[in-house]
Amino acid sequence: MTTRSANDAIFSTVIGKEYEMLKLICPASTEMSRLVGVTIGTYPHQDSEELYLVELGGGTGITTLSILSAHEHVKILSIDSEPTMQNQAKQHLAQWVQAGRLSFSGDDALTALQKLADNSVDIVATAYTTHNFLHSYREQVLKEIFRVLKPKGLFVNGDRYGLDDLRLHTQTIQDEVKSWFKVLTPLKRNDLLEQWLVHLFNDESEDHLMRESVAFTQMQAAGFINIELTHRQGVSALVTAYKPGL
Repeated sequence: MTTRSANDAIFSTVIGKEYEMLKLICPASTEMSRLVGVTIGTYPHQDSEELYLVELGGGTGITTLSILSAHEHVKILSIDSEPTMQNQAKQHLAQWVQAGRLSFSGDDALTALQKLADNSVDIVATAYTTHNFLHSYREQVLKEIFRVLKPKGLFVNGDRYGLDDLRLHTQTIQDEVKSWFKVLTPLKRNDLLEQWLVHLFNDESEDHLMRESVAFTQMQAAGFINIELTHRQGVSALVTAYKPGL
């Protein structure tokens, strides 16, 4: 989605073109996007204040719309290096662009963040993106998120956070795959089923898997405080963290 690699190129094919199908095979993803918006809607601010938010992995605009709908004073820079998906967001959210509340970047997450000034962003938000990153890349992205956030700034992520209980994690993944077959087989969408299964192997590989305890360790090392995981649904969960204030 946000970083281009041989594995992530899958989002330029059938998955990227029909990403809305994710709502059917993984309802938790839609709920995480909603919760990201809800969290931002409760972010403390003055009524006249404008919040500058950076979204990583905007995709087709599902989470972007949730954020825009939740906070009338937020301005978003939506970042996604996959044009197949970002072009859908540009089409779906054209009215927000015209209103001056939404702009886009086609850079990968790390490159886009590196272009931003220190302490210049109120909120960094993302959903179902950072689990696609290699551990080393994710670590760099977290450090950049911390750098660009203003003091007391918020990082919120609705994503796949692997369970630390390995047996329960495996069972959860098995149940997830079973649900894919139940949804996609009657629709005769074996092409999508194949692509999502291939992508799952990428998600579950040791160099990608974003296990809860490891993710917290990475965020703590980057400097974040008050790290909290809530609303877990299977391998999906909402995580919030803050940059310390001055």
